[in-house]
Amino acid sequence: MLPLAIVASYLLGCVPFAVLVSRALRLPDPRQFGSGNPGATNMMRTGSRRAALLTLVGDAGKGAVAVGLARWLELEADVVVWCGLAAFLGHVFSVFLRFRGGKGVATAGGVLLAIDWRLGGAVIGVWLLAFLATRISSAGALSAALAAPLLAWALDAPRTLLLAALAMSAVLVLRHRSNIRKLIEGSEGRTA
Repeated sequence: MLPLAIVASYLLGCVPFAVLVSRALRLPDPRQFGSGNPGATNMMRTGSRRAALLTLVGDAGKGAVAVGLARWLELEADVVVWCGLAAFLGHVFSVFLRFRGGKGVATAGGVLLAIDWRLGGAVIGVWLLAFLATRISSAGALSAALAAPLLAWALDAPRTLLLAALAMSAVLVLRHRSNIRKLIEGSEGRTA
């Protein structure tokens, strides 16, 4: 059951909601403009808040659904966490997009919220505070990524969840390398 659950979670994470939403709403492909990232922040660049919201809900939802399905199947708690991590990795390295998926912020939030609402809520809170303070989406994402393992540790999360939070944080920071460079240069774009 474990390999099947992990593969199914990964494939669920691979579903590129930004691309699907852009096609459904007849918007440009998000991989062809802005940052080229198929995620909610880049979808905002279309001028369609509806598209960005649908993408955000879809990306967060697939992480939460992977966790929810694993729980519904009554898999062990550690397996539930690995299913969430697999969905996150599916989003970032989507087989449907030749392993060039999104950065994973919304999916990570959905996974953490579904596994432990306290941890997920705290991480989303950090993202929100950093974003409101800077009006820079990547500053919120990086703040949340760095805070996630610390918050997991502070909440005495199980070891598997702590390791998954560390893994997601490392991937999120790596996926935001160009944003980090722009933040240092002071050229990172702000959201109105």
